[in-house]
Amino acid sequence: MAGTIAVVLACAVPARAACPSIAAGGTHLSAAEARAHAEWIDAHLSVTGRRASIWAWSWGLGVGASGVASLAVVPFVAKGDRVDWYTSAGSAAFSVFPFLVVPLDVPGDAKALHRRLSALPPDAPEEAVCSLLADAETKLVHDAEDERSQQRWYVHAGNLAFNTGVLLFLGLGFHHWESGLINGLAGAAVGEALILTQPSATIGEAAAYRSGNALADGQRLSALGYGVRF
Repeated sequence: MAGTIAVVLACAVPARAACPSIAAGGTHLSAAEARAHAEWIDAHLSVTGRRASIWAWSWGLGVGASGVASLAVVPFVAKGDRVDWYTSAGSAAFSVFPFLVVPLDVPGDAKALHRRLSALPPDAPEEAVCSLLADAETKLVHDAEDERSQQRWYVHAGNLAFNTGVLLFLGLGFHHWESGLINGLAGAAVGEALILTQPSATIGEAAAYRSGNALADGQRLSALGYGVRF
């Protein structure tokens, strides 16, 4: 009888909150709560990561194809006009360059986190769950800042400066002001569209997670196909 009472009392004691978290302004979570938080972050980063991959491939292939098309036209235009088309191709190549050099981090982070979460057994020790949560929260904050940094004012300024340079290159260098204006304006418009359509959902999600508002987001996750609940 005494043994039964001891078991009942032990089950009634809430799990020790041992995992530090940045959620809700800073708190400590039990292992079960920490896993649920990591699953929430995994769900959100997975969605944004897929969107970011689609965005990057769509823009990269589209802009790259326009550059190839510009080069394909070169043999069929007068020699004096070929610089316009070479410049257009070069501008397209420059636009693709950021996708290769400074891509968004969220697709890679989402895959890495999902692999780690999937590999964690249900009976994993508390230390492993806490480590997973710390990694998930670090990725969430980092990816939010990465998305924010790639939409800051200097990115817009760089786009406008580059395309102004294209205009002046053709105008001052070859007196092709009309072509320079077309290339410059088109390039600036495409560059701005690229920046403004970049996925940035992680910025708001990280803010909601830190404030604690994300804890009431279970219904939206369920609609996306995830079973995460708080």
